[in-house]
Amino acid sequence: MFKLTHTIACAAALALSSPVLADQGVEQTSVRFAQVAALDGPAAALGTGMRQGLLAAFNEANLAGGVHGRKVELTSMDDGYEPSRSIEAVTKVIKSDDYLALIGTVGTPTTKATQPLTTAAKLPLIGPFTGAGFLRDPALSNVINMRATYDAETQAWVDYLVDDLGLKNIAILYQDDGFGRVGLSGVNKALEARGMTLSAEGTYTRNTLAVKSALLEIRKAEPEAVVMVGAYKPLAEFIKLSKKMKMDPVFVTISFVGSKALAAELGAAGDGVIVSQVVPQPWDASLPVVAAYQAALKSFDANEEPGFVSLEGYITGRLAIQALENAGADVTRAGYLAALSGLGTIDLGGMTLSYGAGDNQGSDSVFLTRIRADGSFEAMAPGS
Repeated sequence: MFKLTHTIACAAALALSSPVLADQGVEQTSVRFAQVAALDGPAAALGTGMRQGLLAAFNEANLAGGVHGRKVELTSMDDGYEPSRSIEAVTKVIKSDDYLALIGTVGTPTTKATQPLTTAAKLPLIGPFTGAGFLRDPALSNVINMRATYDAETQAWVDYLVDDLGLKNIAILYQDDGFGRVGLSGVNKALEARGMTLSAEGTYTRNTLAVKSALLEIRKAEPEAVVMVGAYKPLAEFIKLSKKMKMDPVFVTISFVGSKALAAELGAAGDGVIVSQVVPQPWDASLPVVAAYQAALKSFDANEEPGFVSLEGYITGRLAIQALENAGADVTRAGYLAALSGLGTIDLGGMTLSYGAGDNQGSDSVFLTRIRADGSFEAMAPGS
């Protein structure tokens, strides 16, 4: 069974809604979104990070009077990063008819399992935390992506490792499911374009830390670099075990990993690990979108530290709010879908999202970062 966590942005007593206005999450004084994501287990930091960012954005809007006078609310449900639990939770969301949209889902295998349900129900699916290519299909009229694809991230890895560092012996560790195989495919395509192949492959099972067999296989190739497609706990285990076994190549991993959580898990062993990102540095307040995010996060939860995942959640929340404003006071689910489809270009100040005919992905940006010895992150200039 899934665990339900009900969070109301900017807590306020709900007034009784007019029967005429109550429709698929829209009431006289409120509008409700649902999130189904990992809130517990080895990938919990991803779901909770997205939730914190979404709630910061919703709270920011609510403190300014809401959207067309309505408070924006979020109900978060835990799927443990397991497709079967995600199907159960999303089915509940659809059958309840109590939500305007599904937002901030986490993971390729879970979203792949539930996307057909949302599309059949014409339930908007906004800002899934995955770069899987299947969600970029323009035929999926209910899906609005915020982030760049995993193919774009893996291309950036290979560009750096091969073109900048001149490395030729590259191995991969990946989660043995749809998410991991998407990353594997992207790396293979980028290498094949250069007439290269991977020197070794290793896999592990989702929601486990069973990476030792993969490490032993990869170590045989004596790789100069290991690229990794997975979540923070198993990848941290892999890196720490590698270093204990005197294998210390260049480690590179993907935005989905949960950067802040990875750095915390690794401690001093994280020094030099490279992570690709799809949002700007969450500490760079020179960018208006980051400054707004920092202020919104502090206002919502003064104890929450900025991070890449919650920044992505915040930007996704801003995207949802913009469409809600565009949909007008008499918003319906159908009208909201139309507003999402017609978003066009959104300038957030330091990050621009652009949508158009046949293009349901707002950003193509990928940034490389490196973990420092103290667990902080530095932006990497080309060739660094």
